Amino acid sequence: MNHTTSHPAVETIAWQGDESGHLVLIDQTRLPLELVTLECRDVETVWEAIKMLRVRGAPAIGIAAAYGVVVGIRDMGDDPAELASRFDEVATYLATSRPTAVNLFWALSRMRDVFASLAGKPNDEIRSRLLAEAKAIHDEDRQMCRNIGRHGAELLGPSIKGVLTHCNAGGLATAEYGTALSVFFTAQDLGRELHVYVDETRPLLQGARLTAWELMQRNIPATLICDSMAAQVMREGRVQAVVTGADRIAANGDTANKIGTYSLAILARHHNIPFYIAAPSSTFDLSITSGSEIPIEQRQPDEITRGFGKQTAPEGVTVYNPAFDVTPASLITAIITERGVIDPVNQDAVARHLG
Repeated sequence: MNHTTSHPAVETIAWQGDESGHLVLIDQTRLPLELVTLECRDVETVWEAIKMLRVRGAPAIGIAAAYGVVVGIRDMGDDPAELASRFDEVATYLATSRPTAVNLFWALSRMRDVFASLAGKPNDEIRSRLLAEAKAIHDEDRQMCRNIGRHGAELLGPSIKGVLTHCNAGGLATAEYGTALSVFFTAQDLGRELHVYVDETRPLLQGARLTAWELMQRNIPATLICDSMAAQVMREGRVQAVVTGADRIAANGDTANKIGTYSLAILARHHNIPFYIAAPSSTFDLSITSGSEIPIEQRQPDEITRGFGKQTAPEGVTVYNPAFDVTPASLITAIITERGVIDPVNQDAVARHLG
């Protein structure tokens, strides 16, 4: 049974034109009250959009960065040495925008590999091939999200009526269906009726501003809660599964995601509720053996003291604002990727899954 959906007419990420074109993004800092697009005609605008969370979510960041490379070199002339220098400058610059999301570095690495393979080719051909690679990354993510949803929906049996999610891992964070939300969207496509509890996700409220908006666009029943209410919601028996996305996964299955995810995993274990991570295989960083090695981005104090422009804390108070935390593999029931399900979650299972 197919359900009628009401997606926004504007794509989260879109490329306009040929290799001389530009990138268009939904400015997610303006949601849910305004649906505004941002035209990125230079690499500085792409960098700022990633840094300031106008585009966010690990897969979407990777896609935007790949297109950002094309934007950054589009006005170069025919001199191969100048193009090579500019390409390296642009790719290095974009890598400084967000330190935790591994998809950023994965996408830039793919663009570097393509560039290296085209040594000696005319600059026009190089630009054309780089745009084709960026579009391939975009299209692959769209298909990966659909596959994640298909594998994840199989885990949500008939006994699961209520689910809980954190931050935003939907179409706004990816190319289309998302990762965690793809599980819910696919369940809806299959005729399943789920009620989704949405953590508001302090301090930037991605759950309240973005996830609740996406679920309402799809006519999926959604209830918004403060992050600190999750334990009570679990104790009351309102949720039978937790599904979140991920920004980086270590070789042993330890997973970095938006701050507050670790707390949910502990609460889920206490209440005997399965805790699932949904993420594409590109989110795994096998060079990192455990979560202790994952760099955690520290963000500005005013996100907490002056959230959305209103001062809510004493002037001069000390602030600690890590954007992510790490959930140990031992607390994760399974990891859902486009290839299938990793269960149990440990180093051997991850290696077999990705091998």
